[in-house]
Amino acid sequence: MSDVGVDESLLKSVATQVATDAAELVREAWEGMARGRSVAVDTKSADTDVVTAVDHESERLVRDRLAALRPGEPVLGEEGGGTAGDGVTWVVDPIDGTVNFLYGLPWFAVSVAAQVGGESVAGAVVEPVSGRVWSAARGQGAFLDDRRLTVSAPSRLELTLVGTGFAYSAERRTRQSRFAAQLLGRVRDIRRNGAASLDLCAVAAGWLDAYAEHGLHRWDWAAGALIAAEAGAQVLLPGSAPDLGTDATYAAAPSIADPLRKVLADCGAAEV
Repeated sequence: MSDVGVDESLLKSVATQVATDAAELVREAWEGMARGRSVAVDTKSADTDVVTAVDHESERLVRDRLAALRPGEPVLGEEGGGTAGDGVTWVVDPIDGTVNFLYGLPWFAVSVAAQVGGESVAGAVVEPVSGRVWSAARGQGAFLDDRRLTVSAPSRLELTLVGTGFAYSAERRTRQSRFAAQLLGRVRDIRRNGAASLDLCAVAAGWLDAYAEHGLHRWDWAAGALIAAEAGAQVLLPGSAPDLGTDATYAAAPSIADPLRKVLADCGAAEV
């Protein structure tokens, strides 16, 4: 699909504006919860897979803002669904890290990305609590607020800090725990922070040297993977790395990307 005429800078500006507006709504709700306000909670794929009324409110706000700013362009959202269309499609995670949000942990974000032909061309990830804004446009670099991002450069695997995450299915979590146990002895350490978009941004900033997770949906990685790639990370999206598993997402600093990929495969990533 041709994307001639797409203005990545404009799309980045829209993504940032809309994600920032939604993040303000989410922040106010989070602060209200800290003061004792109750929030309606439901479940999706499992009892541990939660969705709150704030997730729905945030996505409605994003959809309303996009309808005003980019009328006629389809939206694919975690809560409201949708399908991709010709031209630009917006991919939205209204709260990435809902469990963290619900528990009061400040590591969660609103993620908004513009895709063309299934590929991200612009995106923003905004943290409601800290106010940090992560953003990127294709070919234009990645930024944390106004600071340009560059990935880390670990010299060997033993000094590599790796982020990951776990599925809601207890059966799959058991397989993931075996995989993580195999990996743990071959890298510096493993981090599990609970928000895929922010883990990908952490790779972009050099806060993590690499990140690998199975079972992510498009809205989990659409903005964060672009930010990581624009900061110089080697990024593999679901379906592109069968040696890591058909639904694996992988982002890593180039200095260790290939040897770490082999180690992940050796540790049984494809069987997770």
